[in-house]
Amino acid sequence: MTLITMSAKELDRFQIIKKLIDRHLNGPTAARLLGLTTRQIRRLKAKVSRHGAQGLIHGNRGKASHNQINEQEKSKIIKLLREHYFDFKPTFASEKLKENHHLAHDPKTIRQIMINEGLWRPRAKEKVSVHRAWRERRSHYGEMIQFDGSYEHWLENRGGTGESCLLAAIDDATGKIVAARFAEHEGVFPVFGFWRDYLVKYGRPRSIYLDKFSTYNVNHELAKENSDTLTQFERAAQEFHIELIKANSPQAKGRVERLFATLQDRLIKELRLAGVSTINEANIFLEKIFIPEFNAKFSVEPRNKTNLHQRLTAKELNGLPGILSRQARRTILNDFTFSFKNQWHQLVKEQPATVCKNDVVIIEERLDRTIHVRLRGKYLNYELLPKRPARQINKQIWVLPAIHVPAADHPWRLADRAKILAKLNQPSRTFLFPAK
Repeated sequence: MTLITMSAKELDRFQIIKKLIDRHLNGPTAARLLGLTTRQIRRLKAKVSRHGAQGLIHGNRGKASHNQINEQEKSKIIKLLREHYFDFKPTFASEKLKENHHLAHDPKTIRQIMINEGLWRPRAKEKVSVHRAWRERRSHYGEMIQFDGSYEHWLENRGGTGESCLLAAIDDATGKIVAARFAEHEGVFPVFGFWRDYLVKYGRPRSIYLDKFSTYNVNHELAKENSDTLTQFERAAQEFHIELIKANSPQAKGRVERLFATLQDRLIKELRLAGVSTINEANIFLEKIFIPEFNAKFSVEPRNKTNLHQRLTAKELNGLPGILSRQARRTILNDFTFSFKNQWHQLVKEQPATVCKNDVVIIEERLDRTIHVRLRGKYLNYELLPKRPARQINKQIWVLPAIHVPAADHPWRLADRAKILAKLNQPSRTFLFPAK
């Protein structure tokens, strides 16, 4: 007796076709029960009548595929997987086998080999307990940029780098990585350095979608009650007229979250294969190699071709270092000094603006770590003091007047010049100044 292995679907079909042959059912009813056409039912009835249940089983079952990998090539693939791609996912491993070793096979084939060799374990799908509505992509490139940072051992401790932060901005409409950079942390200066290069290269996006990390959002309960309390990043975005959209959960900015999940899988391994061991090398690799290849493979076309990035004006470019700086307020003391970061500074006598005691100035600590003091749009002159100045009593000076030198073509200068020339044109005995 020959044993026939049948699936539940094939067994169900056999029972319906058998009832059709025994005239317990007619053709249209059998077609409706099996979800087939009457023509397919007639074909299956003929097969079962000739071959019995064997007629419902595919003829290639149990036979080797014509496209089966030969044992020699399969052994080569297994060796490469174990040596170089042991922690790769099947799709990524198949891409690298084709790119680096000219072994082109379907990712499903590589996946099965990895499962058989214990290099990959299929993951069970997680049940989603919270319903989240799908949000349609924005229509235009530059309409909304999702921005975030991710801490990881990106270089796997090569060169003693340890953990570092990857800052990345992805366009919502296209899924394109617009910019990415490795930094030590997600603080004010690294973030400002990232956006300085972004704004110069691409211009100003319409909006930025980010989380409520302390760099971007005031998280202290008392500070939240004051609507005028802004983080350094919020203030800079406000000056550039960029809308900030803050997500209440990681899932809300899912595009950038999925990006980091992909990068933590692919980028780490790409850096390893390229032998990158320093942050500078990693940033060059990102810009020159990884990002262009990633965008070519995964980005999509926007629904509208218009680019909504706005190029910065010359005035905005000149003001960029001041806007992207850590700013603080200080009050000018009676001796025209102020303190910043435990150091004392003295305003000098020559100033571009009139300075009074108790004036509040803006201290700008810029990305190059220089300190600039601003009052009513003018930058004041100062010098660093070696120690705190001694207290002075009955000081007479209360104002440092601004020194204004008229331009050469100022009407006041032109009038005086005309008078002098008129006197010089008089007879020789007439002197401009009385003789002593």
